[in-house]
Amino acid sequence: MFKAKSLYHLIVYSILFIVVLISFFTFIIIENAHDELQEKISTLKSDFTSNQKELIKNDINSVISFIEYYHNKYENIKPEDEIKKDILLAIEKMKSKRDISDYIFIYSYDGTLLFHPVAKDSIGDNRINMIDNTGKRVIYDLIKASKRYIGGYVDYIWYKPDISKNVQKISYANSYDKWQWTIGKGVYLDEIEKLVKEKNEEYNQKMSDYTLQITSLTIMLVLYSIFIYKNATILIVNDVKEIGKYFKESQDNDDPINQNRIIFGEFKVIANYATDAMNNIKLKTHMLEDLNKNLEYKVDEKTKELTKLIESQKTFIKNSVHEINTPLSIIQTNIDLLKMNIPNNKYIINIESGSKIIQYIYDDLSYLIKKDRVVYEKEYLNYTEILINRLDFFDEIAISNSLYFVSNIQDDIYIKFNKTELQRVIDNNLSNAIKYSYPKSPVFVRLDYVNDSEIEFSVSTNSKKIDYKNRIFDDFYRENSARGGFGLGLKIVKDICDKSSVLINLESNDKETKFTYRFKINEDTTT
Repeated sequence: MFKAKSLYHLIVYSILFIVVLISFFTFIIIENAHDELQEKISTLKSDFTSNQKELIKNDINSVISFIEYYHNKYENIKPEDEIKKDILLAIEKMKSKRDISDYIFIYSYDGTLLFHPVAKDSIGDNRINMIDNTGKRVIYDLIKASKRYIGGYVDYIWYKPDISKNVQKISYANSYDKWQWTIGKGVYLDEIEKLVKEKNEEYNQKMSDYTLQITSLTIMLVLYSIFIYKNATILIVNDVKEIGKYFKESQDNDDPINQNRIIFGEFKVIANYATDAMNNIKLKTHMLEDLNKNLEYKVDEKTKELTKLIESQKTFIKNSVHEINTPLSIIQTNIDLLKMNIPNNKYIINIESGSKIIQYIYDDLSYLIKKDRVVYEKEYLNYTEILINRLDFFDEIAISNSLYFVSNIQDDIYIKFNKTELQRVIDNNLSNAIKYSYPKSPVFVRLDYVNDSEIEFSVSTNSKKIDYKNRIFDDFYRENSARGGFGLGLKIVKDICDKSSVLINLESNDKETKFTYRFKINEDTTT
């Protein structure tokens, strides 16, 4: 840190500070502009790709609708081969005359090319094993994607005739199952590079404007600082010296400052305040010193007590979690042995239910201890498989509480998430559902797609209405204290969901309580 020894030094330091500050803000502006450019480019690429995907998807679905209509209309009038011939001729007429890249292709399920307005010489060839530059089996993947309920997209590298080179391409394929046809259309993505180049040119122009404006501002501020120094420094220094002289003399006597020796009216006001302040300071100095000594002692004692209490709590929780693990493992091992020798015993089932509740509580406490010290990395997980496994884990707990699960879980749902955190979300919802449901009632568990980028997980129960929905995710809050628990489960769920941009919706009335969680399939915490 600079220490100004005179007003001259202060002015010089101020000019240097202005230059440094402006340089700093210049860097921030340029950095923000660059980040903004990258964000716009990313959005541009995403929007362009999304729009192109939607266009080719609509084209293919329209073609399939036309095929289905024409087939149904002439099914009992014309031979099927003639119907197919008419349809292929109509599709060929749809091809854009201006864009050689705008065409529809058709393959049979075994990979035989049935229609391709550009590669007519290859019609009848089997292309099931055709690969692109990266080794991807393009035709195989397109046929596989087309057999899905809503079709699918395939990314690959393909030759573009008008520029005579391989570029990125994406195709959408759907099927007409009656004829085992895979119908698809693709779009090249090289056009987006032109849009990116335009954005870069805009960015360069903006940087030139910023540089000119900042340079002008810097010159103006430096000139203004020099003007202030030349015209006010001497007068200010004289008044400051006079006030400083008074402070020095006031240590030995109580005479007021001579205001006739001060030029600026503002400094005369300061002189009056200085006189009053010095008198009050002398009266209160000793009182303040005694008070500070007593206050520092009390604060120090209370701080030591609070620190000791917090450390004791942390140590207790860590030791408790550590000590629970070994006996819990022994209990679970012996339960498994008992179940082998005495199957379907209700007492053993109740014991296992209790041990699983302890296991669930242990997992929550273990997560709380580690969450600030461990980085929970994300990976692609089979949400469907994990949810089914957790339902199996809680099944005996539900049975022992006179409850049962009713699940509606879509197959093969994958998301990018951390497995430990996903299990905490699932376990806490299933545990609360069991804890608060009315006896002999179902617990409804649902997992399905919302759209191409989001899925929903929900748990519904027949239970008492939640009166304070805005507090249900707070630390240590329990809607019904008679049901036990620490009140930490939903707080853990809320923290995990907030960190990973998972949307939470809670609906509760006299008949039903429903927790719904909307996950992004490819969510990244850098978001």
